[in-house]
Amino acid sequence: MSEEGRDRFEIPKEMRSMAEASFDQARKAFEKFVSSAQATAGTIEEKGEAVRAGAKEISAKAISYAEKNVQASLDYAQSLLHARDLTEVMRLHSEYVQTQMRSLAEQASEMGQAVSRAAMDAGRAAMDAAKRKD
Repeated sequence: MSEEGRDRFEIPKEMRSMAEASFDQARKAFEKFVSSAQATAGTIEEKGEAVRAGAKEISAKAISYAEKNVQASLDYAQSLLHARDLTEVMRLHSEYVQTQMRSLAEQASEMGQAVSRAAMDAGRAAMDAAKRKD
């Protein structure tokens, strides 16, 4: 064998074919992995957007309710300052409690609806993302 033949290493054709096939499989598996990871990230992002939108609505409602309730309490306290006798204090108190109970019931109902909407929107976003993934 010549000196050139001894220094030269040649991969047999069958081994090269197997290596190329394995490499192609590995590349396809990696591309599929990356694609799935991107789809999952998109799903998480979509869910996050839906959850954030719902949380924003709920936060806005909670702040609005807190403002209304504090204002009602301040108005009640001010009206008590101008009460002329115990009968008027009792009447003002009764009116305040009844009004606040109605208001709190309405607020609880609206908040429940907002939470349900937010949960449904987040669920819908997850379902849509899962359908796109398939």
